[in-house]
Amino acid sequence: MAILKLARMGHPVLLARAAPVDDPTAPEILRLLADMAETLDDSGGVGLAAPQVHVLLRLFIYKVPERRTTGADDDSPQGLTAVINPDLILHEGDPVEDWEGCLSIPGLTGLVPRATRVSLRGVNASGASFTRTATGFHARVIQHETDHLDGILYPARLRDARMIGFSDEIIRFRDDIMAIHHDPTI
Repeated sequence: MAILKLARMGHPVLLARAAPVDDPTAPEILRLLADMAETLDDSGGVGLAAPQVHVLLRLFIYKVPERRTTGADDDSPQGLTAVINPDLILHEGDPVEDWEGCLSIPGLTGLVPRATRVSLRGVNASGASFTRTATGFHARVIQHETDHLDGILYPARLRDARMIGFSDEIIRFRDDIMAIHHDPTI
């Protein structure tokens, strides 16, 4: 296994649509997933898509730590999960804004609207098809990683371009920022 180099915002690999994986159980795919798992573990992130490691294939890995769950149905802790050739369905309802970061945009965070509930179909690393419903943070991570496969970075999803900044500043001034966001006359 190896720690892979992360593509950062501005690299063209992050703007392209990824190609489907022909054989999810091929040795090179299993090796890529193992390397991505080691890279994710090293980075401290919760999700990593193949384009982020310069591979234009439709696969990603993610996990949901217990501390990030909301307690809602379908938002429970998840161990490391591989998703190959995902098909994502956003459920109806008003999107919810929350802060997101990205390993390809280090040091920044933005207030991103996302569907609160999704259904995901895909193939796992064993080649088995699966379907899963997710809500809360779990749904957010899946949407974020799926966006990477379509060449979309979270800044493109911002409703208000002012709602992006350095993570440490956002943490420090979160209440003030949210007051301005909810009342732009401030």
